Amino acid sequence: MGAQISKQKERIQTVSKEKKSLVTLQETSGCNFPGCDYHPSDRKKWMADLNIEKVHVHNIVWPGTHDSATNKIGIPFISRPFAQCQSLSVYDQLCLGTRLLDIRIQEDRKVCHGVLTTYSVDVVISDVKKFLSETQSEIIILEIRTEFGHADPPDFDKYLEDQLNEYLIHQDDHVFTKTVSELLPKRVICIWKPSKSAQPKPGGPLWNSGHLKDNWIDTDLPSRKFESNIKHLSEQQPISARKYFYRVENTVTPQADNPILCVKPVTNRIHPHGRLFINQCFARGCADKLQVFSTDFIDGDFVDACVGLTYARVEGKA
Repeated sequence: MGAQISKQKERIQTVSKEKKSLVTLQETSGCNFPGCDYHPSDRKKWMADLNIEKVHVHNIVWPGTHDSATNKIGIPFISRPFAQCQSLSVYDQLCLGTRLLDIRIQEDRKVCHGVLTTYSVDVVISDVKKFLSETQSEIIILEIRTEFGHADPPDFDKYLEDQLNEYLIHQDDHVFTKTVSELLPKRVICIWKPSKSAQPKPGGPLWNSGHLKDNWIDTDLPSRKFESNIKHLSEQQPISARKYFYRVENTVTPQADNPILCVKPVTNRIHPHGRLFINQCFARGCADKLQVFSTDFIDGDFVDACVGLTYARVEGKA
């Protein structure tokens, strides 16, 4: 028992030291980068406001959410704090400016995060379609995957095609070099990641898992996650040469050997440092590789940072 308490004290000290290191880095480096002062007039239609004839898909910095549909997961005040990664509905996230959604499902088509479940994926699709009906030029990346340890819902690919048919941008490597205006009226890049079912085929309405990659670093240590994100991003090809989306997640994950297990206080160790991360991408020479940037509990400032860098790229300032 004493050894366990000692270990937890050591972990708390390590977390404190790592939080301080990011604060110090921010104090010495600042958070400026090309486009950092840009703020969209309306986050709900920020792509349209950037001039869709000039915005190429590979130049967009996509603001994303991690475990997007967990706003009502579990039991309030009991299990929810251990699994909730977003406080807003999918519709509200999209209106705030989110353009990549990360949806995890199980056999019965319910959204889940580990062992906890929430509403049906029908709610997600309904929110997406509502947003699309209210806007004209916003492109969404919709990633849906079967949660680890679960079987795929039967015929789920057909379900997605039926529900989103008129909006689906078909799998095509040429999409990355096209402008938003060239993709319209199609609006959704739907990436389906089954656990055992066949992957979507090239040319079809759904995209396969190879088109959205990341390196998941499972840690609650913010500086370790920050530096690992930089390292893995620097190993990618520049956006101009890639035929896949690469995601960096500005998140840290509760760990069993640390006494703090609720998502929000843990992720707050890194959450304020999204702008610092973009700053450091420029400082360390990998800003031309940043493409999808996701977070827990997304807010307007995080969206503005991504949109600002997108604006700078479109205007030839970055």
